[in-house]
Amino acid sequence: MYKVIGATKSRAFRVMWMLEEIGQDYVQIDAAPRSDEAKKYNPSGKIPALVDGDDILTDSVAIMTYLGDKHSMLSAKAGTPERARQDALTFWLIDEFDAVLWATAKHSFIFPEEMRVPAIKDSLKAEFSRSSTVLADRLDGPFLMGDQMTHADILACHCINWSIGAGFPRIDDRLAKWASTMRDRPAFKAAQAKVAG
Repeated sequence: MYKVIGATKSRAFRVMWMLEEIGQDYVQIDAAPRSDEAKKYNPSGKIPALVDGDDILTDSVAIMTYLGDKHSMLSAKAGTPERARQDALTFWLIDEFDAVLWATAKHSFIFPEEMRVPAIKDSLKAEFSRSSTVLADRLDGPFLMGDQMTHADILACHCINWSIGAGFPRIDDRLAKWASTMRDRPAFKAAQAKVAG
């Protein structure tokens, strides 16, 4: 059984959602970033981590990629043009969504106060809005890659949810509607309802 290290309201949720989608059992260990519990699995204290037998894996996107490859679900096969296109979208989401949200968090509460630059947050929010329109323009099916759900859908929806919680402006209506359908998925709801072990 897999073990997910990290709080539900963190990037650990991406891993939990993916495990629910692919029907794999797991337990969640509720650990805050840089906590003693988190450092047991990742010396940096970053979350999430995934324990698979004797192996400990880190970074939510790396974990989702691993799970997709291992279980041949929610991912195109490695070495195919479809996988290259999926990877391109995943990397774009990391750059244009996740990194923007993370930079905003740093300047809101993560950095020591003397290092924060509050004025930068307006430009980050504008960049996120621009990127959400770019992503909405490429929607061509029920999922970001068309007819097949991939872990890119999980990544994008999680970032959109994060943007709402961070008080970002409303995203493009087309993308908001898509994200709503993703939040209606039973696996999303199951991950939300999971009680940490």
